[in-house]
Amino acid sequence: MAITVSLVALFGLVLYFLLRSHSLSAGSAFVAAGFGFFLASTGAAGPINEMADAIVHAIPNL
Repeated sequence: MAITVSLVALFGLVLYFLLRSHSLSAGSAFVAAGFGFFLASTGAAGPINEMADAIVHAIPNL
C-alpha cells in the first residue's frame, strides 16, 4: 500500500509538470497511463502493482 501511494504521488507530480510544460511524448503517455492505473485501481492494477513492486525490489540489485 505504501509503495502504491508513493507511486501515485510520483506519477501525479511528474504528470503535472509534463502537462505544464506542454511536453507530449511517449514518456508522457507512459506517465499518464501509470498514474491512471495506480489511481483508478482497475482490474489491471494488480499486475501493474506486482511489476512496480518487482522493479522497486530489483533496483538495489543493479
